[in-house]
Amino acid sequence: MKLGVCYYPEQWDEALWADDARRMKEMGISTVRIAEFAWGLMEPRPGEYDWAWLDRAIEVLTAQGLEIVMCTPTGAPPHWLSKQHPDIHAIDQDGHVKQFGSRRHYDFSSDAFFEASRKIVTAIAQRYGRHPAVVAWQTDNEYGCHGTITSFSPDALRRFRQWLAERYGHSIDKLNAAWGHAFWSMQYASFEDIGFPVHTAAPPNPSHQLAWKRFGSDEVIRYNRLHVDILREHSPGVPVLHNFMAFMGDFEHHEVGRDLDIASWDNYPLGFLDTMKFFEDEDRQRYRRCGHPDVSAFHHDLYRGVVASRRWWVMEQQPGPVNWAPWNALPQPGMVRAWTWEAFAHGAELVSYFRWRQAPVAQEQMHAGLHTPDDVLSPGGEEAMVVARELASMPAEATRPAEVALVVDYASNWATEILPNSPDFEIHALQLAWYGALRKLGLNVDIVPQSADLSGYALVVAPTIALPSAAFVESLKATRAQVLLGPRCGAKSDEIRIPEGLPPGPLRALLPGLRVVSVEGLRPGVALAADGALLGASITRWRELLDAPAGLAVEARYADGAPALVKHGHVRYLAGWLTGMGLEALISTVAQEAGLAVGKPLPEGLRLRRRGDIQFAVHYGTSPVQVPAPAGTQFLLGGPVLETAGVAAWKV
Repeated sequence: MKLGVCYYPEQWDEALWADDARRMKEMGISTVRIAEFAWGLMEPRPGEYDWAWLDRAIEVLTAQGLEIVMCTPTGAPPHWLSKQHPDIHAIDQDGHVKQFGSRRHYDFSSDAFFEASRKIVTAIAQRYGRHPAVVAWQTDNEYGCHGTITSFSPDALRRFRQWLAERYGHSIDKLNAAWGHAFWSMQYASFEDIGFPVHTAAPPNPSHQLAWKRFGSDEVIRYNRLHVDILREHSPGVPVLHNFMAFMGDFEHHEVGRDLDIASWDNYPLGFLDTMKFFEDEDRQRYRRCGHPDVSAFHHDLYRGVVASRRWWVMEQQPGPVNWAPWNALPQPGMVRAWTWEAFAHGAELVSYFRWRQAPVAQEQMHAGLHTPDDVLSPGGEEAMVVARELASMPAEATRPAEVALVVDYASNWATEILPNSPDFEIHALQLAWYGALRKLGLNVDIVPQSADLSGYALVVAPTIALPSAAFVESLKATRAQVLLGPRCGAKSDEIRIPEGLPPGPLRALLPGLRVVSVEGLRPGVALAADGALLGASITRWRELLDAPAGLAVEARYADGAPALVKHGHVRYLAGWLTGMGLEALISTVAQEAGLAVGKPLPEGLRLRRRGDIQFAVHYGTSPVQVPAPAGTQFLLGGPVLETAGVAAWKV
């Protein structure tokens, strides 16, 4: 468990570097990320490299024993490249070019940008690939930030058509059949006739939209692999990572993760709470200075499962107010420390703060750092120093697999977003609600893809998986775990068609004869009661009408008599959007059947996570709470009662 910081030596007077490095070491920082946006300084003119300043910066940092995370600088292409190759710029769906003057203005499909990236990544890898202080490489920065996965450029269209031809065996007839083009006479005569799925008079074909999503994801995978292959060649044995983001589902993270050694992500709890539209105003008010109690943890558990090694870091940790949300709150005193410890509780190897010093210029000058622009330690910096002191006495523990698996699937998310059938069916909100219900019961959770090995889990939950793979169905058959499936599981086939025999499609192998006959998007204010196992609970947002044959046990019904919850063997299917105490009660019942020890839900805002034999507790709530530690417990951190932003840890 180490601390790091993001540092931009090129943005500061060189006279400051040595003192900065000394103070980093004194603060307990071990690792420094550099160079992610410095392409224009590394290569000020085409083919002319200036490494002298970066050599000196590395020498100053390593003189203090600091380790380096070196970045490929492609997230901010230089102006000369824009002049030389204007076609590197992404184009939005309305034809507007994303101009120079910011960052991430490039097009993943641009051949010119791909080649320019190859050159700069090769150059920096050759220069520093075997430097003993470089302990990891970061590829680019935050793929997809600012909505930059897709470009509606000539290069993107050309490559999309090639991608489609390869996917459908160079047969336009196969594509027409797969996409259902007999509907509305949408047949194409050739792949060269296919355009982007935008600006149609009526909604575009959902199969076309899903193909566009998949293509965009594959372009990210292809581009990231370019970086990885070069780094592996010139920096053998040094781990490669990328810094992902929260609630970013525009590309398949697990597929990118197959090429990485470590997953990292950028954790800004207050920014997320303010910008994600699905949060209720009540939660925004309650947690405005702490962040939502499940958002950071959800992503910790998600990114722990993105790479096969299960190694993960926080590459950017919010140290104070951010600049990019509509309103940017001050963190509650103690929360920077609490966020850091929560990441370690979920298995992080490193938590790196963004940034060393707040910038007095440019777009991020309102974004806090560990120091103010006049170089005084900020409140977040003071809390980072507290964590560093506490780490010195914390035993090292490895993270073990959790007892619960929550399954997510990016393509299924896309399918649901493309055909929502209700503006309130927000996939991230549903996943977060199920995750939160598990956490309120004190359960540890692994967030895993469909391809994961499920054999070691006692409970497997899938809030919704619209496109279940055959392998996933077989895994569910084989597991001895209790399984809870949510609404819209198996709702579509691979091309966004209604599956043969109706939903839940291939999941009928687990629920024989079950048919989802119809669905209903429920308006705000509509709540449907259910009896039986869901007695007292309300279904909102989404309801499904099930035809459940006699072989299925109906555990709850709607008031109109239709099944709301059915079971066969170890598998349950929930036919509606259930959240709150009703969902907690259902998951508690299923968890107890799985042999898991669950009691009453935790007090408001309190969350637990176990790392090895150490139990951590973090408190996001507004009132003091008692942690569930046995009497006489010797605490490693905190004590039996936690105030807001409090952290406790004890040996189990």
